Amino acid sequence: MTGLVYKSTGSWYTVKTDLGDTYECRIKGKFRMKGIKSTNPIAVGDVVDFELETDNNQVSGIINNIHDRKNYIIRKSVNLSKQTHIIAANIDQVFLLITINNPPTLTSFIDRFLVTANAYQIKTILLFNKIDTYDEETLNEVKFLAHVYRKIGYECIGVSAKTGKNVDKVKAIMKGKVNMFSGHSGVGKSTLVNTIEPTLDIKTKEISTLHMQGQHTTTFAEMFDLSFNAKIIDTPGIKGFGVVDMDKEEVGDYFPEFFALKQQCKFHNCLHVQEPKCAVKSALEADEIAYSRYRSYLQILEGDDEHYRTEDWERE
Repeated sequence: MTGLVYKSTGSWYTVKTDLGDTYECRIKGKFRMKGIKSTNPIAVGDVVDFELETDNNQVSGIINNIHDRKNYIIRKSVNLSKQTHIIAANIDQVFLLITINNPPTLTSFIDRFLVTANAYQIKTILLFNKIDTYDEETLNEVKFLAHVYRKIGYECIGVSAKTGKNVDKVKAIMKGKVNMFSGHSGVGKSTLVNTIEPTLDIKTKEISTLHMQGQHTTTFAEMFDLSFNAKIIDTPGIKGFGVVDMDKEEVGDYFPEFFALKQQCKFHNCLHVQEPKCAVKSALEADEIAYSRYRSYLQILEGDDEHYRTEDWERE
């Protein structure tokens, strides 16, 4: 039998067939060891083959094959630096939720996420959430950030689950696609998903005012079928996003504005750091490239994964 993984709890996977039947499945012990360095060999969104077995009148499945993935979103596992964690697979597009101060979303986090999505050719839409809560100064920050990313080619949408602003616009973009929602804990993913599809009733929690961070409510990624011909993958809140397995020479290719200038650099293998006649550095000096983007690039280049979780947003 073949099905789509809708939920993963680490040892059990909820798999749904084309006929709409759902089975709880697990994997064979040695399956885990097949050269997969990830903490989770199977992710939500995977297409898998499985066999049914009956034990004590309980029917469950044994997964024996994963189909090739067209893409996936991967990051460094938070606790195990040499291991990776696949957040979800076979995604058509991802919505990255961003909040300015409740909690703050760092540009370094946004850029790391975009680089990874770009590397796997996954379209990303930036959703600036909770815009009903912002004063004029904060709204100006939203406009500035949206300008930075629109200029590069990313679609940016201001949304509010509370007032419903642009929720229909988001739904229209989601239609007919497998959509992943991601972002820090507390950016309002679950609230927005509930506004998009009220019957889901995903749990939400208040922001911790002590540290201005969200409380984790989604423990595992899970896919849901929506009433308007779309699928959504709701993911746990991410604190940090370590970029995985990327050669220094290719990092710049995943910054679209750098890639566009690459041919104008004197050296074809220019890293845009200390090389002479670098088109990227010239554009930076002319304010044609955002400094925050260049700084994120340098951090990724240097493998500076120690500081991206704690950086102070005020330095932007």
